[in-house]
Amino acid sequence: FSEMMEVLLTALLVCKGTEAILRRGQAFNITLNLQTTAQAWDNLSFIASTGPSPTESQQTKVVFNLSEESASGWSAVLEPSEPGCMNLTISSPANAVIGRYKLKLQIVSGNKVSSTLLGQFVLLFNPWCPDDDVFMANAKERQEYVLNDSGIIFQGLEKYIQQEAWNYGQFEEDILDISLAILDRSLNHRQDPALDVSNRNNPVYVSRVISAMVNSNDEKGVVEGKWNGKYRSGTNPLQWSGSVTILRKWYRGRYKPVRYGQCWVFAGVMCTVLRSLGIPTRVITNFNSAHDRNINLSIDKYIDISGKTLHFTEDSVWNFHVWNESWFIRRDLGSFYDGWQVLDATPQETSKGIYQCGPASTKAIKEGDVNLDYDSSFVFAAVNADYVTWIHYSNKRKERIYSDTRKIGKFISTKAVGSNSRVDVTANYKYPEGSLKERQVYKKALKLLGVRSTGKKAKMRRSRRQPSGARRQNTTQPAQKPSISGKVILDASPVIGQDILLTFALRNLLSDFKTIKVKLRASAILYTRKPKAEIFWYLDTERRTWGNYVSISIPVKEIPFKISYSQYKNSLTDDRKILVTAVCETKQGASLLVEQDIVLQDPFLTIKVLGPTVVHKAVDVQVTFTNPLSEVVTDCVLRAEGSGLIKEQLRIKYVNAIWLVSQFSLVGNLE
Repeated sequence: FSEMMEVLLTALLVCKGTEAILRRGQAFNITLNLQTTAQAWDNLSFIASTGPSPTESQQTKVVFNLSEESASGWSAVLEPSEPGCMNLTISSPANAVIGRYKLKLQIVSGNKVSSTLLGQFVLLFNPWCPDDDVFMANAKERQEYVLNDSGIIFQGLEKYIQQEAWNYGQFEEDILDISLAILDRSLNHRQDPALDVSNRNNPVYVSRVISAMVNSNDEKGVVEGKWNGKYRSGTNPLQWSGSVTILRKWYRGRYKPVRYGQCWVFAGVMCTVLRSLGIPTRVITNFNSAHDRNINLSIDKYIDISGKTLHFTEDSVWNFHVWNESWFIRRDLGSFYDGWQVLDATPQETSKGIYQCGPASTKAIKEGDVNLDYDSSFVFAAVNADYVTWIHYSNKRKERIYSDTRKIGKFISTKAVGSNSRVDVTANYKYPEGSLKERQVYKKALKLLGVRSTGKKAKMRRSRRQPSGARRQNTTQPAQKPSISGKVILDASPVIGQDILLTFALRNLLSDFKTIKVKLRASAILYTRKPKAEIFWYLDTERRTWGNYVSISIPVKEIPFKISYSQYKNSLTDDRKILVTAVCETKQGASLLVEQDIVLQDPFLTIKVLGPTVVHKAVDVQVTFTNPLSEVVTDCVLRAEGSGLIKEQLRIKYVNAIWLVSQFSLVGNLE
């Protein structure tokens, strides 16, 4: 009997000490090599267990016999075998708990019960299995949203959308172990490990835990966020180009949060973790993304008569915001809400006391079902709040001068399946702007949130700290019909180092003569639109005062102006963004506010592979860069990474001077 217990697992389960990576609902084969002939096959049983305190009642431990499917859905079937061997096919159910398992063989002979550890394996979600909650029927979409280890994250402005490459690297060494460690470090796991593990059969639960753990605000998670432009104690978020280095740094640094990240970093890391666990996931960018602190679906912006932003509210509109969507069914909500679910790891607001967001069904968001779990009201506001601008006068009087129902939630974007082109998914989040259906959904959301045109809003499902005086201003009445309009015209986004040439086109909407005072200013801003420095004021050259009087009788009056490189070079943030603001006042008291965001292009890098590429052989790569500035730059750093090419982010310092408007090439070795 003791000799029968000497078994060797030779097939998919263990090979030279490595673990098998399996997907639930998927059969796998093992071979048991026996030292003696087994006489009673019905005395063989198997035990699969996961977690620190596995129990059958919590579905973290299952016992199943040979050639018999257990009530749990696990089974072991004997296949044709050679003498002295047992070839077995073991199957797990499509709703099994995911994670690291131990598989034991148990043999009963008379009064003796003996067991031996056959090995360990990791069980993942299975998008290929029709019975799995994460099943994705389209093979090309599975290839993109589960298997693709690199991608594109869109950034910039609604009128100037830029592509940024991101290395997800979900199949790189250690990444799956790190993803499982993230689950084990969560607050839920620390409070009740057994219950936490038992809930890991549900992608709703797992994805929500990951959204909390990718940021470090509550649970000492992976990435620490920072938005003030000061990153000396860590890494500038713009310098990250992939998740692998970040995840390994957190893991090897004994779970110390990695400094620093912003929204695209949180989204890139979460995409890596969820794909590694088998949940189809993609990265989404929302342009003109609202951060509605009090969830009244109104973003109120206050300016003074000079156009300077006044911080009377904590509401804001970011140039863009990046989050994730994951694909799974919603048994908790009903089949209508199956499909893409929004998850956001950027720590903006708390949900049930923790900085986490989602999963929120995109269908719930589109239909205005803002009362449904999880955090659908917050995401609805991000894509569909109204944008209202107020002028605050020195006598404390305020005037609503602008109300825009279409500004928020523009060009919601993701990478296309099988290519790097952009796909617009705005229609998944809302009905066409200006349509009757879109306004009906908006009013439905207001009603569900308990928001009236004036007054306090009702208590929300989403737990959050309420700013004092959280009220919705009366925006149901249209603003006074304007007599003037205007826009700032920029033909193309300039490159850093160039002057910015603009035109302010002022339009007279009535056929009368007007004298208008025009105040133009420009500020260097972060991508959150928070101003960091004033860089330009439009002066009356005759009166030497700020602002200029313009007489207009024709339909359009054009005012050209220039922001020189010398004006912005010392104030521009790493986000390379400038906000131009124009405030216009007529003698009749009518007011106009015009805003234009500008992003300055970085110079392009040209990458050329020198010579043939052969697997497991080093290859030289040439990177070429042209200095666009009219001054010398020094101490440049090149960073590069790529799955299967570079184990860690490659950092190359180039200390030589790069002369003005000149080109240089750097040759590095990839192996």
